[in-house]
Amino acid sequence: MVALYRDGHEPGHRSDGRTEAPLIWRTMLEIDRAAVALVGKLEVTGDVPAELRKGPLVMAANHIGVFDALVLMKACWSIGIAPRFMLAGGLLDTPVLGWALTQSGHLRVERGKATVIDSFATAVESIRSANVPLLVYPEGRISHDPGLWPERGKTGVARIALAANAPVIPISQWGAHEAAYWGTEVVTGWPDLKPVVTSFLRAVRRRPTFKVHFGAPVDLADLSAGTPGDAVRAHKRIMQTITDNLATLRPNEPTTPKFHDPTRPTDTKSPWR
Repeated sequence: MVALYRDGHEPGHRSDGRTEAPLIWRTMLEIDRAAVALVGKLEVTGDVPAELRKGPLVMAANHIGVFDALVLMKACWSIGIAPRFMLAGGLLDTPVLGWALTQSGHLRVERGKATVIDSFATAVESIRSANVPLLVYPEGRISHDPGLWPERGKTGVARIALAANAPVIPISQWGAHEAAYWGTEVVTGWPDLKPVVTSFLRAVRRRPTFKVHFGAPVDLADLSAGTPGDAVRAHKRIMQTITDNLATLRPNEPTTPKFHDPTRPTDTKSPWR
């Protein structure tokens, strides 16, 4: 793949949806650009077709580390997109950051069973009426696969895309896992944060390369929200495409990552490899 973007060489021919984003989100994205540049080098391949940028659109990415959302933000910014994320309610409830993210237009998703239906309906309606893409993680968490290949994931993203009649752009990424260790699910004090902080400082010195590929839209034309089994079929196509494109980003790491993170769980197996 030929990189369409490398740090310091941003193309100027993209249709630019960044200026329409709320000011607070544009400000956060500018800060993010500097933060990612501090840690490593970004290479972006692929693109989002101009005709898909102004209508309903879902962007589905693999999840490989605590830093990868920041990399995805900069990658999208580099091609003229300021996406919204579907974020856990707990993050949106945090002081200051939660307020800023809410004001930026990001969508809340709750894990509680009673609110899942409401979150789904909100996401579908938001995508239908949106003029910016929604970026989501179909896996729902950082992969526990030993090779860091995509986990099975859930059909929620596929269901949302079918219900909203929205195209799906698969995003594959590699390298962001080298920016910081996975750490721990629950932070109770400095001992829990220390591995993440020290690994981040080492990454600043090593400057890993972050690779992000925007794939061609996943073909879901023969599937519909009302047909039993179609959400599962759509999910399989999305995840398999993400995985296939990921393989091209890591040709020298076909099985396990060269970068070893001793804190990341490895208790699941990817069904897509």
